[in-house]
Amino acid sequence: VQLVESGGGLVQAGGSLRLSCAVSGFTFDDYAIAWFRQTPGKEREGVACIGKIDDSIEYADSVKGRFTVSSDNAKKTVTLQMNNLRPEDTAVYYCAAQVGRPASAAQCWSLRRYDYWGQGTQVTVSS
Repeated sequence: VQLVESGGGLVQAGGSLRLSCAVSGFTFDDYAIAWFRQTPGKEREGVACIGKIDDSIEYADSVKGRFTVSSDNAKKTVTLQMNNLRPEDTAVYYCAAQVGRPASAAQCWSLRRYDYWGQGTQVTVSS
């Protein structure tokens, strides 16, 4: 099982980045995929979660209206489109996979539910 993120980088505030998470080694439809981010000294926080049992998508309040997550089952890729980036979005971004399909936001954001993690990709937003 492998998750590999790509697409991070340096961007000015107000700019956009697109992160991709390529997954392999498991049946894509049986998992939920989420994006998390982490800055030094802080807990890892959920950003977006796709694959819930009701097919709805969860977003953190801080990114609603700016970030969009989507999946391509054929390519086994989950994409996080980030627009109108802010300096506070600076973090290492991780994609993660949990077995099964979460039924709630709480299940989406619970770190212990995630079985597999990517290595992370750095996003830096300058002011």
